[in-house]
This record gives sequence, C-alpha cells and structure tokens, in this order.
Amino acid sequence: MSDHFLLRLENLLFLIAATVSALMLIWPMIRRGPKEVDTRVAIELINHQDALVLDVRDDSDYAAGHLPNSTHIPTEKIEDRWIEIQKHKERPILVIYSSGIRSHHASKVLAKNGFEKVHNLMGGIDAWRRASLPIVKR
Repeated sequence: MSDHFLLRLENLLFLIAATVSALMLIWPMIRRGPKEVDTRVAIELINHQDALVLDVRDDSDYAAGHLPNSTHIPTEKIEDRWIEIQKHKERPILVIYSSGIRSHHASKVLAKNGFEKVHNLMGGIDAWRRASLPIVKR
C-alpha cells in the first residue's frame, strides 16, 4: 500500500469519527418527541408553568387514582379527541401513563398537531405514587 492511500484512509477514518461525534452531541437537541421529566420537574411544570396534566391511561386505571385536576383522554382515543385540549397548545402538557408505550403514542399525536411543550412523567403514575404525591379517586 502506498503512503498516499494510507493518508487518505486515515483522513477518511478521522472524518467518520468526527461526524459520529458531532451527531452524538447534537442528537438530543434535534430529537423530536416528548421530554421525559421526573416528579420534581413535573411539580414545577404544574405549579409554576400552569401545565395541563393529561392522563392517557384507560378508564379503570384513571378511576383508581389520578393527579388532581388532570384531564383524561385514553391513549386509544387521543387521535380523535386531542381537539378537546387544543386551546392549551401554548401551555406545557404533562402526560401521565402506566407504561411508556401509551405516552409515546399520545405525545406523538400531540406533537403532530402542533403541541410543542409535551413532557412525559418518567415512571408514570407509579413514580408519582412512590413520591407520595397527591392522588384523587373517583
């Protein structure tokens, strides 16, 4: 192999490494989708930024206990009912769920329809309960 070929190969490897590093650094900034927040941040969103709490669990889970003043739209109905919360587009939305699959789907539907401040409660309702935060039953 010639020195010229080895130099080009080294440059190519350097370029690939630099590109991968740059993508790793900027990926979190360009990634679309909801931000995961813990219970502390969720409380700040609710108390200081007037976040709308959107519970996307099914009816029986919601009835068994939910956050005070939450809005309930089950995830399987979110594509048809997101319009009900359209007037809250400018507010942060805190999505409550049992598992991440439901909240991810609901959050994607909201983002697709212009909601820009969507946050998922990391750990869902279980994290809220573990933190001994208020739960309402009806």
